[in-house]
Amino acid sequence: MAKARRLVEEKLKLVDVIYELLDARIPFASANPLIGAIIKTKPRLIILNKADLADQEETQKFIDFYEQKGIPALAVNSLSGSPLNSVLARTKAMLWELSEKEARKGMKPRAFRAMVLGIPNVGKSQFINRLVGKAKAKTADTPGVTRKQIFLRAGNDLELLDNPGILWPRFESERIGMLLALTGSIKADLIPLEAVACFGLELMICKYPERLRDRYGLELLSDDFRLVFETIGRNRGCLLPGGLIDLDRVYNLFLYDLRNQMLGPLTFEGIEDYGSL
Repeated sequence: MAKARRLVEEKLKLVDVIYELLDARIPFASANPLIGAIIKTKPRLIILNKADLADQEETQKFIDFYEQKGIPALAVNSLSGSPLNSVLARTKAMLWELSEKEARKGMKPRAFRAMVLGIPNVGKSQFINRLVGKAKAKTADTPGVTRKQIFLRAGNDLELLDNPGILWPRFESERIGMLLALTGSIKADLIPLEAVACFGLELMICKYPERLRDRYGLELLSDDFRLVFETIGRNRGCLLPGGLIDLDRVYNLFLYDLRNQMLGPLTFEGIEDYGSL
């Protein structure tokens, strides 16, 4: 964390704006609370990434929430289509005073420079690749794959600086760790599989119960999570010799479904959670 912070602070003077990527499914939990202190007064655009995986109605609530706080925000899907036009339009609107100031000094128009920040596995590399139009930034499904700092050209008007992911200095609550594990933003072995699956099931029962019923053929949703998972296991044929339920297989199946839209677009936080993490 300290090394990543130093790298960011050293490069701040080279950029005009910060793009802070958050996971649209967990905007609060995927935001490092130190980023504001690190970037100080540098203009910031919040980008709710992976918006295709999130509940669209909830995403709009988050956009409105940030805009009301004076922080420009927009939602993008880095896996299909290019977000370049929308990102560039917001950037130009944010930096028009800088452009006017440089023009008055007789400076030639130039590309804006942006630094892309976010915790590991929030989708920074995919986002950058969509902007530049080719696979320039290294990507993988493993948290923390981006290592070095590089500038990349995105069209004629934008240059991007990628950075290593800035981790939370520590999880300030168990809930943050659970939300990050649920969406695959931290390594799978940091929190027990059963605990993550049960946490996800609890959220689904609370927020999207009908999707659970429809997906797994559940008639009743109990607060006995083991019973629910055993029912899912029987309905899906996750059985061991002798007819026992293979619970680890059920947990993995459920988490795969949850992370890959098999249960529809999902958002696991609400703006009412602000300050409660």
